[in-house]
Amino acid sequence: MARKLLKRFLDTEDGQIFYQIGGEGNPLILLHRYPLSSVEYRKIIPFLIQNKTIVAIDLLGSGNSDKPPREYTIADYAQNIITLIDSLSISKASIMGNHLGSFIAGEIAANYRARVEKIILCNIDLYNQDKLNEFSDRFAEAFKIQADGSNLMSRWYFHQSYANDPELTHLYFLEELKCHGYPPYGVIAVQKYLDSIPEKYKKIQATTLILSATEDLKMMSKYGLSGVENREDFLKIIPHSTMLNIEGGTIGLINQMPEKIAKIVLDFLEN
Repeated sequence: MARKLLKRFLDTEDGQIFYQIGGEGNPLILLHRYPLSSVEYRKIIPFLIQNKTIVAIDLLGSGNSDKPPREYTIADYAQNIITLIDSLSISKASIMGNHLGSFIAGEIAANYRARVEKIILCNIDLYNQDKLNEFSDRFAEAFKIQADGSNLMSRWYFHQSYANDPELTHLYFLEELKCHGYPPYGVIAVQKYLDSIPEKYKKIQATTLILSATEDLKMMSKYGLSGVENREDFLKIIPHSTMLNIEGGTIGLINQMPEKIAKIVLDFLEN
């Protein structure tokens, strides 16, 4: 496999899924947060692709993939990933996810255990359900297309607040715009999934690394969505799990600290 990413689409019953593939070595599936796309891994991929076959996916409803024909569930997203790796003749892979991508990675590891080597879950939380419901309503409102464009600046400022990089702010903002005018698919999927997590994730057999970005956790606490105890609960639920705190890491830690996170990920996968 070439050490550059090739762009491809997979046809599914629910629409076309855009993905990029390249590199050499054991496969590593990359799953992004919502409302972004595989651009979340843009800066880390050059460090990973030397040692791994990278499959970076735009989940349905995001990026260059189609919008799903209905409200999507975490199980739906997981099935899409299995369909994709089946099409690539990948029998077993490791999976890395951030926020929404972490829940999908956990679902795959719980329900398709023979297909998963190891998982890396970034910024995964057992959210406060009521606060997440409020957050979902805010997302839905923010994604409504306004004639005067008044919704746009607040979203730009949000991405600017953690990206600390004009290029990444611009990139994240453009990717989010692809989700505007549609339901917040990713948030809705997590809303409906929370209650099932404790029982499901007990079934995970894959060795699991949880990366907890300290600034992301502060933001989750500020909104009342989560706290340290909510994140650490996963250590009690997932049998073979460890947690590493990433000091100064934000919701966008993967592009924020690409070389550092790549080293952590590769050390975990290879040892």
